[in-house]
Amino acid sequence: MINRKEFKKYLLQIKALTERNIKLKLRFKYNLIISLISPFIFVIMPLIILSQLFEFDTQFGNWTINNFLLYQFLAYNIFLLKNIISEFPNQIRIEKFWKTIPSLIIAPLNRINIFFGIFFSHLILIFIPFTIFFIICYLIYPISFFTIISIIVIFLLIALIFSGIGLILGIFAISNENILGILVFIIDLVFWASCITYPFEIFPKILQEVISLNPFYYIFDFLRATWIEDNIISTIILHPSNFYILISITFIVPITSVFIFNKVYKKFGIVGY
Repeated sequence: MINRKEFKKYLLQIKALTERNIKLKLRFKYNLIISLISPFIFVIMPLIILSQLFEFDTQFGNWTINNFLLYQFLAYNIFLLKNIISEFPNQIRIEKFWKTIPSLIIAPLNRINIFFGIFFSHLILIFIPFTIFFIICYLIYPISFFTIISIIVIFLLIALIFSGIGLILGIFAISNENILGILVFIIDLVFWASCITYPFEIFPKILQEVISLNPFYYIFDFLRATWIEDNIISTIILHPSNFYILISITFIVPITSVFIFNKVYKKFGIVGY
């Protein structure tokens, strides 16, 4: 059981790691700026293509020429959060370079400090562009205050899921980079098949069947449905499977990532010292 003094100590450690990570990222301002601009590049082509397709078909599911900008700008914010997946291996490689990994990983709570240090620093760094696009989405399609809170909570849950994935990549970044490359490839495929930038209805039936197996499709679809329907209770009732998948993966991925982290570190240790 952690007493109050120890809990305060760990909070201070998380704060120190968060501040350090932010300062390190700000040392390389151009890389940071590119990481914030790149997600917008990913949504430009879908914007162009969908604007043309709506001239032939007036609606794809819930999406029309009047609200498809909302779809893409929500995708931009998802991409911003997705960048945290690569932050974990990058930051853990830095710790490896400084030879501070053993001291940081020696206790479970220290691993939690690393997790939340990277988590909070990333959220702080993307806060301004994320908020700007969130406001633009609100201007395009206004929603109630309660729905705004619901959307923010869903984004935070998505960020936790991405962080869990990032932690898995992080341990392989210092223990077995061959497996890291395979995992990155698989994650990219999963995101490609998650309808993150194109509506489900636009794909041929055979691809729809593949997409239907992808849990991220249900998570992103639940986020967009919550915004469009503007009633979280109604959205949960209408899309129960999406809601259950979101909640389940929010718990499963971080817990699994810690288990994998411990197992891989114990088996392979740090390769390259």
